[in-house]
Amino acid sequence: MKKHNFYAGPSILPEFTKEKTAEAILNFAGTELSVMEISHRSKEFVAVMEEARQLIRELLDVPEGYTVLFLQGGASLQFLMAPMNLLKTKAAYLNTGVWASKALKEAKTFVGEVVEVASSKDKNFNYIPKNFVVPADVDFLHYTSNNTIYGTEILKDPEVPVPLVCDMSSDILSRPVDVSKYDLIYAGAQKNLGPSGATVVIVKNAALGKVNRPIPTMLNYQTHIDNDSMFNTPATVPVFGCLQTLRWLKELGGVSAIEKKNKEKAELLYAEIDRNKMFASTVPDPADRSRMNVTFVMNPEYAELEAPFGAFAKARGLLGLAGHRSVGGFRASLYNALPLESVQALVETMKAFEKEN
Repeated sequence: MKKHNFYAGPSILPEFTKEKTAEAILNFAGTELSVMEISHRSKEFVAVMEEARQLIRELLDVPEGYTVLFLQGGASLQFLMAPMNLLKTKAAYLNTGVWASKALKEAKTFVGEVVEVASSKDKNFNYIPKNFVVPADVDFLHYTSNNTIYGTEILKDPEVPVPLVCDMSSDILSRPVDVSKYDLIYAGAQKNLGPSGATVVIVKNAALGKVNRPIPTMLNYQTHIDNDSMFNTPATVPVFGCLQTLRWLKELGGVSAIEKKNKEKAELLYAEIDRNKMFASTVPDPADRSRMNVTFVMNPEYAELEAPFGAFAKARGLLGLAGHRSVGGFRASLYNALPLESVQALVETMKAFEKEN
């Protein structure tokens, strides 16, 4: 039976990525050594790092004056590094979920004013705040573009009069982005890029070096810029995996091409959720619904069938559909590598369950 992987992260990767990484674990670049055991300073691995960074630039059309880095520590470390490097006097934060809240908490540990411009906590983060005002005197507005737990997503670059900082961990490379509007973009690799352990950072060079606080060497973006992401030993296998995914994405036609596929998958699943009387989206406004993480529950009159539906889906090879404990219900993660076939299988399963019950 075919397995359909809807896990939220670490999550599905392209077959190309898995196959090429498996090959390199046994014999990397013809060296007869594993990518796990070769020096990160070797010309073979340096070539991997350089190509991966260049493909990020190409696929996201990163302008001159920005540096692409591969770091470690996930988005959680970036919650700290972003304000440490960029917060001079005042920053604005949009609070749309758990990860946005954690980023806000870290920013408040620094000297400087941190303003929460809006929050959707009042409704358990099931919507994206609208019509909020960003003070013109802030150094940046920080937001989380996709909220994996709650199934909301900001699908367009915000139009604000200040630089943007964004955690794109779960939707990077799923749609075009105007990088020129950002001082910083960061993303953990384990959703759309590669194995867990690598973090992509895109930073505007001119935004750095303007804070008065001392920055520890390892937490200073300039350290990693000056050392081409090689100040310390990088996560070699995850970076190699990211490179394979980037090659795969380029071969598909790039970010615009994958966005069309992502739209098709999301529209198909949301249409079934809205049609099927047994299910309901946890995000009422279609404009706020995530393409990457589709969250839904049983309608109240069918609440007792939640566990049976989960078992029914699992028996059909649909894995990773359990919703986060703070929301309940179900979550189908539709990342770039998930084929349309898997979404079709989920929709067919929902229809079959409806028919039987």
